[in-house]
Amino acid sequence: MNRRTFLAATLATTAVPRLQSADAATAAEAAHSEIWRRFIDAHGLMLDFADLDGSVSLPTPEECRLGKPNALGWWSPIENGAMFNGLYLDAALLRWRRTPSAEDGAKARKLMEGLLLLNSISEVPGFVGRGVSTDGKSHYAMGSNDQTLPWFLGLWRYWESALATDAEKTRIARHLVTTAEAIEGLGWKMPAEPPFGTRGSFEGFHFEEVSRKLFVLKLLHAITGEARWRELYQKELAARGGDKTLSKREICAGGMVFWYSPRHNWTSCAAVGALRGLWELETDASLKAAYAAGLAASARLAAETLPLALQFDNADTSRFEMNWRVMNAEWRPQTTEQESVELAQAQLRHFLKQAPRRGKETAFVREPTAAAWIVTLCPDPAVIEPHRAAVERVIAHYDYARLYYSQFFWVEAAWERLQARAR
Repeated sequence: MNRRTFLAATLATTAVPRLQSADAATAAEAAHSEIWRRFIDAHGLMLDFADLDGSVSLPTPEECRLGKPNALGWWSPIENGAMFNGLYLDAALLRWRRTPSAEDGAKARKLMEGLLLLNSISEVPGFVGRGVSTDGKSHYAMGSNDQTLPWFLGLWRYWESALATDAEKTRIARHLVTTAEAIEGLGWKMPAEPPFGTRGSFEGFHFEEVSRKLFVLKLLHAITGEARWRELYQKELAARGGDKTLSKREICAGGMVFWYSPRHNWTSCAAVGALRGLWELETDASLKAAYAAGLAASARLAAETLPLALQFDNADTSRFEMNWRVMNAEWRPQTTEQESVELAQAQLRHFLKQAPRRGKETAFVREPTAAAWIVTLCPDPAVIEPHRAAVERVIAHYDYARLYYSQFFWVEAAWERLQARAR
């Protein structure tokens, strides 16, 4: 091969990634604009969905009190405020660090205040709500482990950032400690309002449960300096259980595992975010290496989902039913978690027939975008680089102004992590 042929071949192989990166940068900015145009409510909480003009009908205080469409708040526009805010703060704080503009700082602060609000709306100690009704306070009676871990993660990210003031650090630490103590007092179950008692747990030997509990213990020691949290953390690492009787340290080193459905990046990504937090906080070299191994394994598994993005057709015009209250036709009173879950599952089966667009966005937007963030959480560039082009294809693929669900916000986090790595 002569010099001219070699140069031509080199340009041919490098031009596509460069164009791809430019497209991804434009797309990430478009995603950011859409999130703040349509999906952040007046209280700084991310909504699950909104119409293309930004309109949305929130559950009324009475509907929240009765548990309509169900007491979990599933399929309502305020289903995942704690989860999404907590995870999105990773993107918001990285963006502010990159810019660093007053506007971006104010956005991150607004998200943080939204998280604190969700921990201040109930008389039940340690309760973390999903979102708020039209009065800015009424809410559904049950949160979950999926909501509460991102709440911890987002507030810790803000607490340890340069954006946080001393007064904010004090407020955040108080919320983190009192909530953790309440959860600990319930055997690491999430408190819920009457008549439900609790919902979800950090206790167990699935990867999600293991990394969540370890992270909470580690961050509590980091913010309080109290020896008891460190001792609990060390004890927890050695605990063994599950099908293979592995230690929790070994489970972390194995990384994310899909176990309740063929793939669930969107619910597992918070646990991977917790593992990333553990890696950042840990000073023991051997343990840090175990966490890095888990992050690498998680990235490789998540990368298998990235191609799903290309199955989403931006020109698709299938129906998205904005009137979520059609599910109230099946409503019945609920007094237990199981009754609420069974009702919600029945409602979804019928709702999907009326709103086929929902299934397309959750399968081909939510899963691959959450997977993209998981890939970029890995600290090893040798693991990330083989998948970088695929991550950028995911980011660049969507027309964000035509998506009804906010569950694409992970693309911004993935993009900001790629930019942070480049810096």
